Amino acid sequence: MRRERLNEVQPLSTNNRPEWLKVKVSMGDSIFNDTKQQVRDNKLHTVCEEAACPNIGECWKKKHATVMILGNICTRSCRFCNVQTGKPGAVDENEPASVGTLAKNMALKHMVITSVDRDDLPDGGAKHFVNCIAEVRKQSPNTTVEVLTPDFRHKENALEQVISALPDVFNHNLETVSRLYQEIRPKARYFHSLNLLWRAKQLNKNIFTKSGIMVGLGEEKKEIIQVMNDLRSANVDFLTIGQYLQPTAYHVPVSRFVTPDEFAEYKDLALKKGFSVVSSSPLTRSSYHADSDFELLRKSNKTA
Repeated sequence: MRRERLNEVQPLSTNNRPEWLKVKVSMGDSIFNDTKQQVRDNKLHTVCEEAACPNIGECWKKKHATVMILGNICTRSCRFCNVQTGKPGAVDENEPASVGTLAKNMALKHMVITSVDRDDLPDGGAKHFVNCIAEVRKQSPNTTVEVLTPDFRHKENALEQVISALPDVFNHNLETVSRLYQEIRPKARYFHSLNLLWRAKQLNKNIFTKSGIMVGLGEEKKEIIQVMNDLRSANVDFLTIGQYLQPTAYHVPVSRFVTPDEFAEYKDLALKKGFSVVSSSPLTRSSYHADSDFELLRKSNKTA
């Protein structure tokens, strides 16, 4: 089966998951439905839906949706990701205005903007990120903006463009440990992603930087600790650690379910290594509780 058709495959049953990973989605909630309608009215995609996020019920009931720009077809085929792979369409030049409208209409305190990989574009979509940030600032000036970008590999000055737009948080996920990159992220490079985060901080030390990894892909504890050390060497402020969940039978299987106690241990270790904020739990995702975590980040910076 072609990767372009993965989203047509029914997701795996959740029956084999431990109790701490079984989440009920309240589709009938009025706020949830209002969030869904706002996204539809503005003709936007969300990573919440495209990546089959288990937290969609909780987040959408809180009016927190992570917008996914530049279409819903990715030029890469990472083995953990449920987003469709194939040849993307043309960039929607009206999308930044729609992103700004969504922020305004939903009265968002904090907005997370991510995207598919667009290796087909000369700048990887960097200018589109800039335009989206500008529209949010124009239409909803009280909304803080967090961007979760691709790695912009082989795209000269792409990172510089995004940082020049002054997002409040620059996020790029390492996703997994270095040893597993060839299997899990075959078109990405661990040290390129790490360097991207380091360069972001070098370009503007006042922008918070953030990265995340998944566990349950076959990594070892010592490798997770090495990722923490590498990220601190790159001066990353905020770390997220969450459980990998296999979206369909065509994705890489879960190697094991990490217990809540282990996640608590990782959080304690990461805080001791100097991260300002750490979110580490089975259901943690990059933008899960991003608004409240951003407030923690700001407070920690003021008291540092």
